[in-house]
Amino acid sequence: MRKLTFAATALAAGVAAAPALAGDLTVSVEIPRLSVAAYHRPYVAVWIERPDNTAVRTLAVWYEVSSVAEGKDWLKDMRTWWRRGGRSLTLPADGVSSATKAPGRHTVAVPGARLSALPAGDYVLVVEAARELGGRESVRVPFRWGAANTARASGSTELGAVSVTVTR
Repeated sequence: MRKLTFAATALAAGVAAAPALAGDLTVSVEIPRLSVAAYHRPYVAVWIERPDNTAVRTLAVWYEVSSVAEGKDWLKDMRTWWRRGGRSLTLPADGVSSATKAPGRHTVAVPGARLSALPAGDYVLVVEAARELGGRESVRVPFRWGAANTARASGSTELGAVSVTVTR
């Protein structure tokens, strides 16, 4: 085995820390249909974290945008997202904020240009849902940014199947 020179080692380290080239991220979130007396659509936050739980970027927040002041009051019910960066986000945010979603499968498509500063490596996609008169649930999906891959996980109450796909 050849020994790497200092310059080659530094170059390799620099490449590993460089932002990933191109690639898009697609997130699929299933909101299950629940049989309850008073159903309210859940507030949902979708974000990326490093493996150490440090929030990197919020990708989507679905909440009551028609009444912005009132809707924003309930965002803190998504406790993990709120503590890890939601409270510092100015809402509504272009490309991030949207109305709550009905039961079914929903897609969040994130062009690679929006994540161009994200270095290649291991991350966790987190989806958190909170529903009035309902529960709260988070689903964590580890994935690799910078290489084509798909990862999946599933919730058990407020969220169904969640998948993240990275394309190159």
